[in-house]
Amino acid sequence: MELAFLKSALTFHNPFNSTEKVLEWVQERNRQVHVNIEQIRFDEMRNWFIDKDRVKLQHSSGSFFSIEGINVKTNRGAVTDWDQPIINQPEIGFLGIITKEVNGVLYFLLQAKIEPGNVNNVQLSPTLQATKSNYTKVHKGKAPDYLEYFTNHTKSEVLLDQLQSEQGARFMKKRNRNIIIKVQEDIKVLEDFCWLTLGQIKDLMLLDNVVNMDTRTVISGISFGNHSEETVSFFNLINDGLSGLGSKFLASDLNSEVSLYSFDEIIHWFTELKTKYDLNVESIPLHTVRDWIIEESSIRHIDNKFFKVIGVHVEIDNREVTSWDQPLIAPLQEGICAFIVKEIDGILHFLVQAKLESGNFDILEMAPTVQCLTGSYLNENSLQTLPFLDYVLNAKEEEIIFDTLQSEEGGRFYREQNRNMLLLVGEEFSIDVPENYTWMTLNQLKIFIKFNNYLNIQSRSLISAISFK
Repeated sequence: MELAFLKSALTFHNPFNSTEKVLEWVQERNRQVHVNIEQIRFDEMRNWFIDKDRVKLQHSSGSFFSIEGINVKTNRGAVTDWDQPIINQPEIGFLGIITKEVNGVLYFLLQAKIEPGNVNNVQLSPTLQATKSNYTKVHKGKAPDYLEYFTNHTKSEVLLDQLQSEQGARFMKKRNRNIIIKVQEDIKVLEDFCWLTLGQIKDLMLLDNVVNMDTRTVISGISFGNHSEETVSFFNLINDGLSGLGSKFLASDLNSEVSLYSFDEIIHWFTELKTKYDLNVESIPLHTVRDWIIEESSIRHIDNKFFKVIGVHVEIDNREVTSWDQPLIAPLQEGICAFIVKEIDGILHFLVQAKLESGNFDILEMAPTVQCLTGSYLNENSLQTLPFLDYVLNAKEEEIIFDTLQSEEGGRFYREQNRNMLLLVGEEFSIDVPENYTWMTLNQLKIFIKFNNYLNIQSRSLISAISFK
């Protein structure tokens, strides 16, 4: 299956749905499906309420998710004690993609899905994207399409099955089941679905806000295998259509023999940092969260920084339930997620950060070189205290090899998009880095993705966009 995945990643022609046709189809669905998202007061939200003691904002069923308060204490970073609101969603949802092999090529069934917080309404999502509350029909609507293929494994072959984390600064220890299955029989393709190759999906990530966060996290986990230098050279030889950069990324993905640090050395680096840093998170009532204000239409920081919690009324015609209300997290600054990439010993290496965030399952996760808010929060202090931020923001044009706006998950975040970047630096960029950074090949990163709670969702999003074209 690793070779089948790789062949699909190297296939950009689709006789059933050209990439141009898919973009036209997405735009057409945008025109055809009625969508109305309106911000409302918390007391206007149906089935949602802040309890009389103002402990949390929750659904009347006790399901879905809640907005709660936490106090965070740590010995990592300049700020070691703070309060904040956070999303508590303990249930594990499905992020699942159905695949099918046609004429020797593996195709992925994606959905043109509208989430209330999406920047541009329709984005390409996994075949199945559903919380446990959704697929157990707490909302009293219909079950999600194709659910039976993921709950009845006799119908399919499981190709990938992982628990992966969500945004650690916004979710409290949240994880989803990332799963890819393969079917043999023909299945009916419903109105909002289409078949795409993995190469096409990666092509579409070159565009702003087309492929949603959930699709990106699922395909980031795809492994193309571990191979010798000779095998990688053979792959490059038979794929003479690859660009020089595409060939280098392919080598970094497949080559398991060359790396600056061994797998065991990276495990030691990460384990030592986990034992060095503390992360103590305590649940507190919303009304006691320091520096945050509960208003009739928002929960916000007193300095209007970070994010705010808002309420929305939603109408979307093609959903299991066509009208509902809910809270969303709205950003107040732009964000940036960037990997610095450097060729070391002939293989591309990624500069990886061990990042502590309040909702992390196990203190630290591996993050992009730079992952932070910018906008009004950017100042001289952050440029000096956040390693490599100044370098990324002032990168030379020839160093930038990937630069798009990508949305966060639209079911919980309101029109939030972050600048996603890959920078290829030269020999003059030192391999000596601060203690909470290390250099890893793409092959090593893919191995860590297989295990829970190593790579955060921002790093997985960037990795998913890497193409060998």
